[in-house]
Amino acid sequence: MSIAFDNSYARLPGQFYTRMPPTPVRAPALIALNAALAREIGIDPDYLRSDEGLAMLAGNAVPDGAEPLAQVYAGHQFGGWSPRLGDGRAILLGEVVGADRRRRDIQLKGAGPTPYSRAGDGRAWLGPVLREYLVSEAMHAMGIPTTRALAAVSTGEDVHREARYPGAVLTRVAASHIRVGTFQYFAAQGDVAGLRALCAHAIARHYPEAEGAMGLLTGVIAAQARLVAQWMGVGFIHGVMNTDNMSIAGETIDYGPCAFMDRYHPSTVFSSIDQFGRYAFDKQADIALWNLAQLASSLLPLIDPDETRAIDRASEALHAFPDLFRDEWLAVFRAKIGLSGAEADDTALIHQLLDRMATTGADFTNTFRALGGNAARDQFADPAAFDQWETAWQARLARDDRAPDARKAAMEAANPAVIPRNHRVEEAIRAGLAGDFGLFERLLGIVTRPFVETPENSAFRRPPARGEEVRRTFCGT
Repeated sequence: MSIAFDNSYARLPGQFYTRMPPTPVRAPALIALNAALAREIGIDPDYLRSDEGLAMLAGNAVPDGAEPLAQVYAGHQFGGWSPRLGDGRAILLGEVVGADRRRRDIQLKGAGPTPYSRAGDGRAWLGPVLREYLVSEAMHAMGIPTTRALAAVSTGEDVHREARYPGAVLTRVAASHIRVGTFQYFAAQGDVAGLRALCAHAIARHYPEAEGAMGLLTGVIAAQARLVAQWMGVGFIHGVMNTDNMSIAGETIDYGPCAFMDRYHPSTVFSSIDQFGRYAFDKQADIALWNLAQLASSLLPLIDPDETRAIDRASEALHAFPDLFRDEWLAVFRAKIGLSGAEADDTALIHQLLDRMATTGADFTNTFRALGGNAARDQFADPAAFDQWETAWQARLARDDRAPDARKAAMEAANPAVIPRNHRVEEAIRAGLAGDFGLFERLLGIVTRPFVETPENSAFRRPPARGEEVRRTFCGT
């Protein structure tokens, strides 16, 4: 079996990366393989299950045609500037072009130290690998742009964090791994030639109809507005929206301390390192705009040779983000409450429901799912709070031109029945640490069919009981 690599990023100038192979591990064993994704990108799943394929997934062998490298980038981390970050525990093996003509990166995460590891070990432990596998594949199943999980492999080696944990490697597939921080790195270096090469590469790869740096900027702004609105629609909290964790391709990337809300509250934070709520649920659009402003600042030398004109043009593009996000958010939440048309008061109607959910601690996922089956009031500790809203909602539905059966079907397609709830993910991780991946496999099968209600997944639709709540999530680095 040969993999048809076509490595466009490796053809960029040498200052974009460090060429190096992954660091081999002692005793790799396959935990999970995404056979459907393998076929989608043109790789035989049986090859990946073979000894040769396992060696590649573990980083013990470099397949023909791969050009392994660690990418360099910079970034703002919780608002603090870091001029040189880069892939501290990941190796990009190369790129493949699938039958759908889409180009995708294949990256090993947890593949050992690189020049960008900043004294880290370059490894990943099992918990974050299982979490990213589950959550990224659930996001894909919900139709939200995301990196994908191709495989998870245990290494037979321990990783030292606050304790000793079994090591693992995640094989990640992405439209690319180009980040806002990649542009920031070259801008901070004053490397205009590198910035221009990166811009041309990003346009050719992701926004082929864009005209120059301004076209790229407006394309990324629109993609991020759409992406964050989709996050909000499923109660997802990224947890660490640093500029080096923001893909210019408009995909969700870098699942660290991420989580889905159970009980709804707009200021919910799970990340143990987000002590001041910078990346809280209701701050995500604001932070996306802040990150986009850093991208715009990096692109100024390419937008216009006159700095004042460049700033004016970039600012105009950024000022479009709030309206773009509002429109995307409204489209998501109109669908969630069964509206096919638009009225001026729809925003207020949606916020009235959310306010009542926050006040009564209603479960985010189950409340919206129950709207389609007329059982939503059961989600409220004070059902009267829902009853007051329902009167206005039913009046609005009466003005919406859609048959009840069609509305119900559309709402079920807009509102997942099951998400990777934090306590269930943690259960799967704990079992995995004990060598039992049965719960992981079962949970994966359930969250990758998120819009289906079955007896099998009924327990996984239940919010955590008292004592089961997971209030803090961790990065794992």
